[in-house]
Amino acid sequence: MNVIVAVDANWAIGLEGDQLCYIPADLKRFQKLTTGHPVLLGRKTLATFPGGRPLKNRRNLILSTNPDFTPEGAEVFRSLEAALAACPEDTFVIGGESVYTAALDRCDVAYVTKIEKAFQADRYFPDLDADPAWEIVEEEGPFQHEDLTFTYVTYKRT
Repeated sequence: MNVIVAVDANWAIGLEGDQLCYIPADLKRFQKLTTGHPVLLGRKTLATFPGGRPLKNRRNLILSTNPDFTPEGAEVFRSLEAALAACPEDTFVIGGESVYTAALDRCDVAYVTKIEKAFQADRYFPDLDADPAWEIVEEEGPFQHEDLTFTYVTYKRT
């Protein structure tokens, strides 16, 4: 499986249920990389999407323990084990924090957008630079969006 995430200088990913910032080029890259592939995400992450609807042109596998949560166009799983059992090898884990943490050890490639700024945050992604199980295999950038500098970094499990 793959993981895709945008992190700040401290590996933060969110604040109060939303992303730290929106970079149009990064959103386009996310769409390009994930379209045609299954995506694994949590219910709270789905709520941040336009209209709270599943992503188009992707099989949406959503983790939620709420038995009343049944969004149209998505498959809901009540446990991580059940969701992982349904995930093909080309699945992208797309958040949030608890889903990233729980599924990261099943991933072999990580597509990380590193934003060179520290934001106020309450959600984090594991620091792959400090984890000897991961190595950088490609870097693109730096790029600029308004006052933000960011780089695309691809990691592979060693």
